[in-house]
Amino acid sequence: MGAEVERSEQDFRQAALACLDGLYRFALTLARDRGAAEDLVQETYVRALAARHKAAPDEKLRSWLFVILHNVWRNERRRQRPRAEPDEVERLPAREDLAAALDRRITGERLQQAIDALPGPFRQVLALRYEEELSYKEIAEVLDCPAGTVMSRLARARHLLKDALRPFSLLPGPHRRPGLGEVAR
Repeated sequence: MGAEVERSEQDFRQAALACLDGLYRFALTLARDRGAAEDLVQETYVRALAARHKAAPDEKLRSWLFVILHNVWRNERRRQRPRAEPDEVERLPAREDLAAALDRRITGERLQQAIDALPGPFRQVLALRYEEELSYKEIAEVLDCPAGTVMSRLARARHLLKDALRPFSLLPGPHRRPGLGEVAR
């Protein structure tokens, strides 16, 4: 029986390590710092290995690890800030900051900047949905909120991104802002 337990533990470790890249990407979205993201992922694996007997079946292991990661991040933030301020208090950059780059085209870097400017809850749902391809239900489990909240945050995040990127649109029409050399009508 000892060999069977050892094999099961080895299978768990392999399945958990297969999620490493996705966990790191999400940790980077949360922490916004490479070192802190690495620490979050490491702590996630330490906790997952300690609680492997509670692990979800293989098909749920990935979302279980994301839940652990999110909880580690939240707990760390609570320790850092005695009086926690909600992520919703974070503000988007002023329109004037965005207007400084009116004539540039949208690039991957510009999109990433717009995503980074979003309040935390919106960045989180975008990362889990589009980078990690989790379902609404899985995201709701990770973030410990209702699925309706996940859908609402995704819709709001898309709207905020659209507004943030609109000044850089090359499309003519009412949604395009005038370039530096153009006169606003």
